[in-house]
Amino acid sequence: MTQDELKKAVGWSALKFIKPDSYVGVGTGSTASHFIDALATIKDQIKGTVSSSEASTQKLKNYGITVLDCNEVDYLDVYVDGADEINHHLQMIKGGGAALTREKIVSAIAKQFICIVDESKVVDVLGSFPLPVEVIPMARSYVARELFKLGGKPIYRQGVVTDNGNVILDVHDLVISNPIELENRINSIAGVVTVGLFANKGADIALVGCSSGVKELKLAN
Repeated sequence: MTQDELKKAVGWSALKFIKPDSYVGVGTGSTASHFIDALATIKDQIKGTVSSSEASTQKLKNYGITVLDCNEVDYLDVYVDGADEINHHLQMIKGGGAALTREKIVSAIAKQFICIVDESKVVDVLGSFPLPVEVIPMARSYVARELFKLGGKPIYRQGVVTDNGNVILDVHDLVISNPIELENRINSIAGVVTVGLFANKGADIALVGCSSGVKELKLAN
């Protein structure tokens, strides 16, 4: 199977977690796009969606799926989104599509986070994928210096402005052995909006597209 076929398989497999009369959080990126295609087939069974990016919002609306503002709902029953990397503790790096802040907000109000990825995204240690950090523009240089002190090599993502009007620094050369600690340290830097580490609140279930089919990963109790 091609990588896109694996993404399609996991996107559609996430449908089994969507219950009737539920509010659904919808993520960003190519794998989430396949999930939107699947969700369109049961759009009349759900109450509505909250989207983590303008691109996903537009695709949902094109299908005639109700999109609500995050402030209109108290919670989401489930949030379905991809990841750039995920470890076996279901901690993730997200933000390759520059939607990390909205993704983290949507994740925060969801009762359950279903991460949908192909097998290439599953790693033992996070950090091979550059870690995105959303930054207030005036703080870009200061934040970059602070990230350098943490052992990373921050590179300004040229020409990219987030849906929130901010910029992205991608931090290369990190070996993230303690994702929760690093998430907290980076979030404490003045000028950081958020970091693309989803470690304090990771996924509840990962659906992994493999050549042999879709594998379900859960945290060991």
